[in-house]
Amino acid sequence: MQTSLKKPQLHCRNKHRNGYDFAKLINRLPELSQYVKPNPYGNVSIDFADPLAVKMLNKALLFNDYQMNYWDIPDGYLCPPIPGRADYIHYLADLLAQDNQNSIPTGKQIRVLDIGVGANVIYPIIGCAEYGWSFVGSDINPAAIKVTSLIIQANALLKNTVQCRLQKDSQAIFKHIIKPNEFYALTLCNPPFHASEQDAQASAQTKLKKLGKLTHSNPKTILNFGGQHAELWCKGGEAAFIANMIRESIEYKTQCLWFTSLVSKKETLSLINKKLKQANVVQSHIIPMAQGQKISRFVAWTFFDQHERQQILLKNAQKGEQAQ
Repeated sequence: MQTSLKKPQLHCRNKHRNGYDFAKLINRLPELSQYVKPNPYGNVSIDFADPLAVKMLNKALLFNDYQMNYWDIPDGYLCPPIPGRADYIHYLADLLAQDNQNSIPTGKQIRVLDIGVGANVIYPIIGCAEYGWSFVGSDINPAAIKVTSLIIQANALLKNTVQCRLQKDSQAIFKHIIKPNEFYALTLCNPPFHASEQDAQASAQTKLKKLGKLTHSNPKTILNFGGQHAELWCKGGEAAFIANMIRESIEYKTQCLWFTSLVSKKETLSLINKKLKQANVVQSHIIPMAQGQKISRFVAWTFFDQHERQQILLKNAQKGEQAQ
């Protein structure tokens, strides 16, 4: 069985740059076989407009490449493309390496906070598997936290390495989640991109049109990637969400080395840069990522200068050596 098309735009350490080896994936998860077939271009693939096919592909990838033994999410929850999520993790590793003599810091002493971990727990899975980092995942949805907790307990890689915390205040991001005396090397976030349910539906329709799945005879929009309300939209969209995150990060500036968030829309960047300037951050970056035809990016900011960051990572490394 053929491997799917290569994706050279992905990060150089991304396991999915050479496409998907469907024979290997089906061997790891036989249920995937019913969704794999030749596409109109003559390549073996799945129907990416089919939510169940996307979910089965994700499950096979997590089993085959990221040491999972159990992974499942309820219908209607966000089921994100794994290659793009892996890229974010790898670029975050590069960000840390810049202040660590170009060496990626690994091990549980590198603590990462995932804002909006959802039911899929994708970022902690990839971060644990690739770099041995430890994670705290927060979410405002109790059902999502319950599902994530089940996944954590069922996998040795995640057990005792990933924690979940329920955010009970829908207006807060770091508040109530970052505890006194805690320190994180990174925060990451896949924010709700859209300002309303209508915006989310319109975006989904655009994706389906590109896949050739939206016609006059089939006008119904299916969110092939799933997603609950808080995962997909919030008042003001990603611009308001990230602006709130920057404002709130000031209160926790001594408890995190780098704050980061994905940014879907390049139009949001001017507002983000304005808010970062108002927050008096010491340094910030807009880091581009490319997955196929889609151009994505994330913003990173810190309140520490480079010397301070180097010293913090050095102390972390020493703690890691002592723990071994």
